[in-house]
Amino acid sequence: MRLLRSDRFPAVLLLAAAALGLIVANTAAGPAVIDAFAVHIGPAPFDLSLTHWVQDGLLAIFFFSVSVELQYELTRGELGSARRAALPAIAATGGVLVPIAIYLAIAAPAGFAPGWPIPTATDIAFALGVLAMFGRGLPSRVRVFLLALAILDDIVGIVFIAVLFATDLNLWMLLLGIVTATAFAIVSRMIDTRIRRGLVVVLILLAIATWVFVFLSGVHATIAGVVLGLAMAQSPALVARHALEPWINGLILPLFAFTAALVPIPGGGEGLSPAFWAILVALPVGKLVGVAGAGWLGQRLLGGPRLATGDLLAAGALAGIGFTVSLLLAALAFADDAAARDQATLGVLAGSMIALAVSAVLVSLRARHHRRIAATSQETP
Repeated sequence: MRLLRSDRFPAVLLLAAAALGLIVANTAAGPAVIDAFAVHIGPAPFDLSLTHWVQDGLLAIFFFSVSVELQYELTRGELGSARRAALPAIAATGGVLVPIAIYLAIAAPAGFAPGWPIPTATDIAFALGVLAMFGRGLPSRVRVFLLALAILDDIVGIVFIAVLFATDLNLWMLLLGIVTATAFAIVSRMIDTRIRRGLVVVLILLAIATWVFVFLSGVHATIAGVVLGLAMAQSPALVARHALEPWINGLILPLFAFTAALVPIPGGGEGLSPAFWAILVALPVGKLVGVAGAGWLGQRLLGGPRLATGDLLAAGALAGIGFTVSLLLAALAFADDAAARDQATLGVLAGSMIALAVSAVLVSLRARHHRRIAATSQETP
């Protein structure tokens, strides 16, 4: 369990699961495995494929965990004041707008404009994994900036999922979801003062009901996890997140990565589409340029303590590791076009791998630089 709560191992496991999915999809067993995950189970209107149960059901638990962390950071953590959140917010804005512009410039003329949200996300698990493996010696202010940046990127991804991918909105179901989420919030505050096993069961039932109503409302079902994580009383929410963390890192995210990466690589004369190339460029290049450029500008507008340009570049490279949320956005943006969805998925995997490699180098160099400065300052009498 301790291994699954670390920063390094979950990132490695996630990468291995994605690599396995891509490899399996391109072997003789690939078509059979892909067909197996396309099998539908569940009664109407919950007759979903296994892949969609992972995307709509299990990922809601992941987003619950993310939103609990968001709640903590917005109230007691690094985003708890406008002053502390200002620079990461400006950098995150650049890290969203520049990748969108690059994506649209490459893909929109060819008819792939719906995929513009895909390169806007940052995978916190991978970012923290790279920091843990290569960032020994980075000062706390750099780590705080990186964490805040990744969290703000997650907020943007959540907003995109909620606003852009709602279909046939049913306001009555949405209202019922709000009612059950409110009841969930009230019961969680009862647990906050007195822990009772019966109340925990009630919470679980209310959480399931909220997911059902959000699913039936036409809003993407993962938003139920976001709402519940933000609504829950902080103390029991942090306990729940701690309990779920090994399952999320060890099962849910690797399973999602495996299913999302079950994509045959085009061969022969098929070629790669502009959607692939747009994401391949927008993730590693757009994020680095957008985050570093906006961060540099924000520091000059805000004044106060500054991060070195090298630290901003390392942060921008880390932000280009889109992976989990970008894969989900690819599935949603091209839900009705399997070929475009596969191309976008390949673009996310390739772009994230380039960003991962670049960020590992830049973070290592910056960590070495800061360790050298620290050693020099200790030697100076």
